[in-house]
Amino acid sequence: MFEDRTDLAVDRHLVVSHRLRARRLQLGLTQKQLVSRLARRGIRTTNKTLSSFEHGAGVDVVRLPELAAALDCTVTYLLGLTEDPDRWEPDRSGNSDHRPAILSTPKVGQPDGHWILGPDIPARPRRR
Repeated sequence: MFEDRTDLAVDRHLVVSHRLRARRLQLGLTQKQLVSRLARRGIRTTNKTLSSFEHGAGVDVVRLPELAAALDCTVTYLLGLTEDPDRWEPDRSGNSDHRPAILSTPKVGQPDGHWILGPDIPARPRRR
């Protein structure tokens, strides 16, 4: 269905880990305070789990919206698709690449520049 994009997956994974920690520190929150914010949103976790997320352990995508809300930012920001924590739409570069904000990815998307699944996920090939 999709081409294996292991390098991109690793890059995106590292971006999410980095953004979680950087945003928490930017807000002046301790891990314990962030865990409390998550608990108020129905996500039960521990400081140890949060620390592992921040140091590269896989973040469950189901938790991304609550993590973003607890960090007063968007999922788009956590994924590295925008530099603005309040922006939902991915940043668009001045050229025709449409690359995610801090990831190097090959040119993707539709010829007219509209994305179907995201800037780094190519459209599915048509079946004949």
